[in-house]
Amino acid sequence: KLQRKLEWGEQRCQTPPGSWLHDYFESYISIASTVPSVLCLVGNFLLVNRVPASVRILSSLFIMLSIFLVITVLVKVDTSSWTTCFFALTIGCVVVVSGASTIFTSSILGLSSRFPMRNSQALLAGQAMGGTVSAIASVIDLAAAADVTDSALAYFLTADIFLVVCIMVYLLLPRLEYSRYGWALGAAMGQSGEEEVLPQSTAVPPLRPILRKTATLGSCLFYVFFVSIIIFPSLSSSIQSIHQASGSLWATKYFVPLTSFLLYNFADWCGRQITAWIQVPGPNSRLLPALVLLRTIFLPLFILCNYQPRAHIRTVLFNHDIYPVAFTTLLGLSNGYLGTLALVYGPKIVPKELAEAAGVVMSFYLVLGLAMGSACSVLVVHLI
Repeated sequence: KLQRKLEWGEQRCQTPPGSWLHDYFESYISIASTVPSVLCLVGNFLLVNRVPASVRILSSLFIMLSIFLVITVLVKVDTSSWTTCFFALTIGCVVVVSGASTIFTSSILGLSSRFPMRNSQALLAGQAMGGTVSAIASVIDLAAAADVTDSALAYFLTADIFLVVCIMVYLLLPRLEYSRYGWALGAAMGQSGEEEVLPQSTAVPPLRPILRKTATLGSCLFYVFFVSIIIFPSLSSSIQSIHQASGSLWATKYFVPLTSFLLYNFADWCGRQITAWIQVPGPNSRLLPALVLLRTIFLPLFILCNYQPRAHIRTVLFNHDIYPVAFTTLLGLSNGYLGTLALVYGPKIVPKELAEAAGVVMSFYLVLGLAMGSACSVLVVHLI
């Protein structure tokens, strides 16, 4: 959901093609968003039993709100005379927002693990819905052809409003009877003498038993997002319509936003939503890793679509617009379904007192998959 805002940042940097800022902007953004995420996940794991989840969640929300308020103000500031400084400021904002977002997401996932699995599923489905709404907003913005500054102002103001709403809603959460019941039930079950019950006073959660129990599911989660991030958006967004030469609006203006970004996010949301009704295969099934590995086939399928430009692999086997549409739909559905299953299963197969820490560990698998996939996507693009 930050991608549209980052595109605005690139335009505001006003860098011509060939300059180091223009050529390496996305690479710097990728590093600035990935490295802090990994470091903050480690820090969040160490703080699970030392700092209450409410403190970590609210602190991260306030930090993100502060950064977005600063960026909102900068939208109307002319930065043409200090492009390099503005670029550095943008990178700094990405670092802080990515770190705070990671702490928020992993903490809220750990918190939801104290409740029934449908709550974790709803949380993940809500994230995918946010991506879908963002993609729809991008298409509307593209159709309206508004000024980039006014468009960016609207995006950032929307983010500010949603962050304020999130803070208000979270403050109301402890007042809900359902929330109090869930927390009390989780605490009671954690002291019920179940398998491998560990004292909740442990300063740092024991990592070894969590890794041992979640190794298979974590590997599945890693590989799901590893494959997805290699393809989306670096490969999928460069697949052109075969009718590109016709000059039609569908081929030149709407093909990529609709068939890549919107379709993928919507399919991802649908895949996550399906897990609310169907949870097959189970957490210990060998079918789950098999289905995850089967997704590797998406790599040659997308490479052999009408990806442009091509330097080494000249063959375009799937030379019709319906192919990238079908492949993107299956990629998003499988990402949402299999990724959600692995992510919500993880905290449920460990003792209750380790559920929150297990949620952080599962988030680490996810971020690591995104980081490794982002790095490999650059190599794959060069090979094509």
